[in-house]
Amino acid sequence: MSKKTLNKDNLTALGAERLADLLLEVSTGSAEIKRRLRLELSHNVGPKELARDVRKRLGSLRKSTSFAGWRKRKSLIKDLDTQLDMITEKIAPEEPTEAFDLLWQFIELAPSVYERVDDSRGDVGDVFRSAALRFEDIGPRAVLDPTALASRIWDALRDNGYGEFDGIIGRLAPTLGDDGLEHLKGLVIH
Repeated sequence: MSKKTLNKDNLTALGAERLADLLLEVSTGSAEIKRRLRLELSHNVGPKELARDVRKRLGSLRKSTSFAGWRKRKSLIKDLDTQLDMITEKIAPEEPTEAFDLLWQFIELAPSVYERVDDSRGDVGDVFRSAALRFEDIGPRAVLDPTALASRIWDALRDNGYGEFDGIIGRLAPTLGDDGLEHLKGLVIH
């Protein structure tokens, strides 16, 4: 194999300092690459710092009002996927309760994102459906009050205009336990 082929071994041979210089050069003018590099640096500090940065990014995505046309749509999906990966792959293993809260906030973004993007292909919806499935893994490891979680689920389902929380009860039933499910049942009945 050629020493010029782009692969991990050949790039590693360039050395850390040269790779850092190249990353800085490549990231100039690319908000997407800069954002990803900052997230990786935050992760090196620790999951709490990464969680703070992800929370900040989710806030920015929520506040955004610009329409993501076909040119920006791909970038938006990549940004959403990156945030989801940071939550589920980097924060959840060490801070599942924090990751649960971030995942919830991520799902809550769906309406504001759907309102400013053409999702006729369903790619954006796929990101949010994939995110909702992650509750099954993170929920049981998170330290949550079952009664408060039941209330949170009920509130989300009452304002589920885009179906972003469809299936949430089944996914979080083990986390709710008997007490949480009983409380949720009481909320639904009344």
